[in-house]
Amino acid sequence: MALNNYELKLFAGRANPVLAEEIAKHLGLTLGRITLTNFPDGEIAVRIEEDVRGRDVFLIQPTCPPVNENLMELLIMIDSFRRASAARIAVVLPYFGYARQDRKDSGRVPITAKLVANLITEAGADRVLTLDLHAAQIQGFFDIPVDHLMSGPVFLKYMRSLEMPVRDVVMVSPDEGRIKMALHFQKKYGGGLAIVDKRRSSATETKQANLIGESLQGKIAIMFDDMISTGGTICDAAPVCKHNGAKEIHVYATHPVLCGPAVERLRDAPITRIVVTNTIPVPPHKQLPNLKVLSVGSLLGEAITRLHANESVSRLFD
Repeated sequence: MALNNYELKLFAGRANPVLAEEIAKHLGLTLGRITLTNFPDGEIAVRIEEDVRGRDVFLIQPTCPPVNENLMELLIMIDSFRRASAARIAVVLPYFGYARQDRKDSGRVPITAKLVANLITEAGADRVLTLDLHAAQIQGFFDIPVDHLMSGPVFLKYMRSLEMPVRDVVMVSPDEGRIKMALHFQKKYGGGLAIVDKRRSSATETKQANLIGESLQGKIAIMFDDMISTGGTICDAAPVCKHNGAKEIHVYATHPVLCGPAVERLRDAPITRIVVTNTIPVPPHKQLPNLKVLSVGSLLGEAITRLHANESVSRLFD
């Protein structure tokens, strides 16, 4: 009787092929052969072009825009590998779409993040590896193991390369929801701490008015968020920092969703440097002169290595 072959196999969908290649390079592997096409009516077709029976398969596919297309492609890929008798199927989700729909914040609305977690599980995934979820409790939406990495080490390494004096730096939370993130970086890097006080003027509009905490006079204000979607929160908070005397404003956000008016808002905002990661590809028409994209390929590659070897990944969580 043939034994299980737990050889690691790496496959990628069409959402972020560049990141997938970086992960494969870190692992010293080539991406597995898979054909992904669309029928004339838009339906997605998947064919695995090599044997995966008994293999330890990792599928790299962020569910970034177009979210529904990439999510459906991921689900069909998972089903394909399950039916091809892969031993284990781990989904590498650098960016988890629908994460902001994580609760019922009004009547008669879904909790779509939970629905997507159910779909991934039911399709046949054995575990999920993800990065900077919008809300950490989404891990509990899955009935399979979830390894939730943070981009903090990648950002801190870059921040230290800039050699900014600690006395000149103030970590800024652009709203009350990112205080914990700003506090984390303050403890790791040093400097002061400030919070932009967001006052809601209507159900659909917010207005940032006040700054709480350390003075920004003559300081470098560094703001943090898990993503830049339309850019509203960051671009409303930046003028508050400028008005309070910040000489430079740096923004760090893991996921560059950059939808709607985001690029125009960021271009017009008084922001010195915008630093994101490559969890989501940034197309040429969304590139900005002050935009810096850092790779998380090595971080995810190291996590994959440890998961494949059944080793702890806890030291990568911080």
